[in-house]
Amino acid sequence: MLGNRLSPLPICAATLAVCVMSCAPLTAQELPGNMPETKAPPATIPLPPGQSGPYWVQHAELLMNDFGDLERFHDADLALGPPAPGQNRVVFMGDSITEGWHLDVSFPGKPYINRGISGQTSPQMLVRFRQDVIDLKPKVVVILAGTNDVAENTGPMSPEQTEGDIVSMAQLARANGIKPVLCSILPSTDFWWHKGLHPAPKIAAINDWLKSYAASHHYVYVDYYDAMKDAQGGLPPNLSKDGVHPSPAGFAVMAPLAEAGIKKALKSRK
Repeated sequence: MLGNRLSPLPICAATLAVCVMSCAPLTAQELPGNMPETKAPPATIPLPPGQSGPYWVQHAELLMNDFGDLERFHDADLALGPPAPGQNRVVFMGDSITEGWHLDVSFPGKPYINRGISGQTSPQMLVRFRQDVIDLKPKVVVILAGTNDVAENTGPMSPEQTEGDIVSMAQLARANGIKPVLCSILPSTDFWWHKGLHPAPKIAAINDWLKSYAASHHYVYVDYYDAMKDAQGGLPPNLSKDGVHPSPAGFAVMAPLAEAGIKKALKSRK
C-alpha cells in the first residue's frame, strides 16, 4: 500500500560507515578463501551405515569422480580396434559376475569380450554402454545386470529403475545394429556386503518382467535363474561359494545357456 512506502531520506552516517567498511579492500587474512566459513570441506566422504573400510571409501570416491568408471576400459577399447571382416564379436556387459567369468575358458577361440566391472549397477553400465559396447561394434551384446541394483550399491533403486536402464541399453544396442541378449539376474537370498535386504522375491519379480519384455520386443532372453536357483530362490553351495558369485561349476551351467542365446541372436533377423 502507498501509505507504507518510505519516502527518500538522507543516508545516515551509520549507514555510510557500514558501506565504507563493506567496500574496503580485504587484507590477505580476510580474503574469502582464507575465512574459516569458506574453507573447503574435509576430504573424507560420509559412508552409509555398514559401509566402512578402504573398499567403500574408494567406491564412494569413484561414484563422485567417474560414476560409470569409464577409465577402466578406455585404453583397452581404443587398442582393440574394429572386428575382423566376418567376425562375430560379442561383448559381455555386466558386474562382478561377468568380470569373474573366464570367457576364454568357457568359450575357447571365440571373439568374446569381457566388459564386466565389479560392483556396478545398471545406471553405471548405461553410462559406459557407448564406450564399452557400441564403439566396439559387436554383433551381439550379452547384458547381465541387476544384482547390485537390488543390493543398493549406488543407493536404493526401484525395480522400474532397473528395468528402465536395461530397456535403454537394449534400445541403444538395437539402434546401432547390435543384437541384445537379456539375461536373468542370478538367484540370491542375501548379500554378504549388504545383509538383510531379502533380495529373492525382488530378483524373481524383475526376472519375470525381463522375460516378458524380451518376448514382446523379440529380444533373446537367457534364463540363468531357473537353471540355478534352489528351493529358497538362492544360489546353492554347489554352484557358488558366497551365494552370489558363480563358482566354476556355476559358470559351467551358464556357458551353454549364454552360447545358445548368442547363436539365436545371430540368426535373428530383428
